[in-house]
Amino acid sequence: MSAPPTAIEQPTRSTQDVSPHVIVFDNVSIAFDEKVVLDGVSFQLPHGETKALFGVAGTGKSTILKLALGLIKPDRGEIYVLGENVTRMKEEDLFELRRKVGIVFQESALFDSLTVRENVAFRLMEEGDVSEEELERRVREALSFVELEHTLDLFPSELSGGMRRRVAIARAIITQPEILLYDSPTGGLDPVTSTTIVELIVKQRDVYKTSSLLVTQRLQDAFIMATHCFDRKSNRMVPLPPGTRGEVPMAFLILREGKVIFDGDARELAQSRDEYIREFIS
Repeated sequence: MSAPPTAIEQPTRSTQDVSPHVIVFDNVSIAFDEKVVLDGVSFQLPHGETKALFGVAGTGKSTILKLALGLIKPDRGEIYVLGENVTRMKEEDLFELRRKVGIVFQESALFDSLTVRENVAFRLMEEGDVSEEELERRVREALSFVELEHTLDLFPSELSGGMRRRVAIARAIITQPEILLYDSPTGGLDPVTSTTIVELIVKQRDVYKTSSLLVTQRLQDAFIMATHCFDRKSNRMVPLPPGTRGEVPMAFLILREGKVIFDGDARELAQSRDEYIREFIS
């Protein structure tokens, strides 16, 4: 991947001073058709941290993202997002909260009938209070961030899978969200393209310091994120010195049979003596 351009700094958010955690799950349980998916799940996402969610298929990783957005309600427990209890919020109130959250869906979920420019601008156009000049500037800024400014007038069908994923990231960040949710952002991509996407996520993490939940099946992606940082001088992702941690915290959360069995950093994960976790990371 060629060196991505340096991003414009994100404005300081007032919620940084309100709560140390942007997402809190407190004893959350949910079942579908009598199948328990989450069973008493509790965890926190501190402000500015990136937390990667792992587990075999069906352990509720994507369900956690839907719960955080208020798209579904838990059977038990409380969920707080940016200090708001989403389990008790009305739908109209959730709309305002969702404006502060960006999401990169599985398989990108772009609108086939819209150009790249229109896809990236969609959320700003929905808000309706952004001038044409500001809209164009922010679309170009977001696409420049993912190195796809030249695709403005193309349609999703004219892009590769990796390019569509990068457009999805541009769409997620254009509103300068306080939280980013990634749902398997490298799923189905080849290793080289996956690394490109990981580098963009690391860049977003280290430059904007946006709090993020990352669902992934690829443990190696999260380990790359934990052992690398984005260097603004060279405009590229570089390895961290051995034994050091990045400026922005990176954590791992592992689910098994509906429960959290690990919540910690890469060093703690590597030192775990739990047999299931040892096999999972091997």
